[in-house]
Formats: sequence, C-alpha cells, structure tokens
Amino acid sequence: MGIYDVPAGMLIDEVAVELKGKLKQPEFIIYVKSGAHRERVPQNPDWFYVRAASILYRIYKNGNLGTGALRNYYGGRKNRGVKPEAKRKASGKVIRTCLQELEKNGFIKKDKKGRLITGKGEKLLYTKSIEVGKVFKEETDKKENKKTEIIEKSKQRIEKFAKEQKAKSDAAEPKGEVKESAEVTQKNNENFKKKEHVKEAKKEEKHGKQGEAGKA
Repeated sequence: MGIYDVPAGMLIDEVAVELKGKLKQPEFIIYVKSGAHRERVPQNPDWFYVRAASILYRIYKNGNLGTGALRNYYGGRKNRGVKPEAKRKASGKVIRTCLQELEKNGFIKKDKKGRLITGKGEKLLYTKSIEVGKVFKEETDKKENKKTEIIEKSKQRIEKFAKEQKAKSDAAEPKGEVKESAEVTQKNNENFKKKEHVKEAKKEEKHGKQGEAGKA
C-alpha cells in the first residue's frame, strides 16, 4: 500500500498524531488564526500538528516548496461584507514555525529553492500509509458488505410484494368467470368465422350468376 493509495485526509490525521509527540508547539498557536481569511481560531486544539503533517505531505508530493508557495496554498477568500471577497494568504509565521520544527526533527531539509523531504520523512509517510491502508480497506469492505446486504433485502422485498400482488389478483378473479369468458370468446370467434363463410359463398354465387348472364 503506497502513500498515494490511501485518502490524504486519513493519512495526514495519522501523521499528525505521530508528530504530536515529536514537534514542539509554540505558545502563541492557541491564540492565533491560521490566516487572515479565517473568521475564528481553529476549533481543533491540535491543528498545529495537522498543519505540520499536511505541509510534510505537500512537500513530499510537490517538492521544493517554500513559505510563499505554502502561504498561497493554505490561503483562501476573505469575507469583506458588502465588498467582493478577496484572496488572502495563510499565516506565514505558523508555516515557518512548522517548517522549522520539521527540519529540526529531520523530516525535511533545505534546498536551493524551498525544502525537500528527507528519507526519514518519507519513511514516516510510508509507514503510516500502511496502517491507514489496513483501516481503509476494512471500512471499504464493511461498506461494500452493507451495500450488498441492502441490495439483497431490496430484492427480497420486491419479490415478496410481487407475490402478494399476484395472490391478490388471483383471489379477485374467480376461475369460473375466467372459464366462462374463454368460452364466450371462443363462441364469438366461431360465429365470426361462420359469417365470413356465408359472405364468401354469396360472393361466389353472385359471380357465377353474372358469368352465366354474360354467356347468354
């Protein structure tokens, strides 16, 4: 199971749990927003570790990322009331702090442009992706089994409803009436055939008389 084979959100959450015991969260984090575009302080008390895990994943995926590129990525639109919304970058202080803490613990390293992930950081992502993959597979199997069970129950309900309707239809239509109706239909067909034969006979008789008159 590779890093890209599991949902990124689940992987980032698991990596954040691992980073919580390794990174040092600054004291100001509990008082600040993640960016000027946000209305409130994040509700998750461990959002700093989630942001650090997300940055680690982003650097692994794109590579050579610096503070400016990450500020653009984590930024968003700011609500300005009656004015049109405007693009705002994420907090540079928070992102720089995450990069510094990840670098101190050896998960990333400086490059000519931005940062690159190290073997330690890639190993962390790969290890957690295996764990997440097992959980994800179990959840997927449960959903598939539940879906199959729902489909089978629906088929059974449809079959049961069809049987009930057929039973009601058979009970509402007595056999005697069906037999009588079939006999009436048969008699009508026989009468129709007799009338057709009589018409054909009259036509032949008429043509015969006309032929005799012509010869005379």
